[in-house]
Amino acid sequence: MGTFEFSGDYIELNKLLKASGLCGTGGMAKIEIENGLVSVDGTVEYRKRCKIRNGQMVAYGGRTVTVMSPNLHVTES
Repeated sequence: MGTFEFSGDYIELNKLLKASGLCGTGGMAKIEIENGLVSVDGTVEYRKRCKIRNGQMVAYGGRTVTVMSPNLHVTES
């Protein structure tokens, strides 16, 4: 399991798969998502442009990536 850092509020699932190196190309990422081979937080995800946010886990091909945004901070009250 690894982490993937990005800036912004979210990253689209297909872009995450490519940018993290889980898939070699964006086209491959889209096909693998359509085929039900990618899960987000333990649930199969079929939406290619699903918004992945801070703290979510994406699994594909026996590898899992936890998404972290260095710009987002959790504060305790």
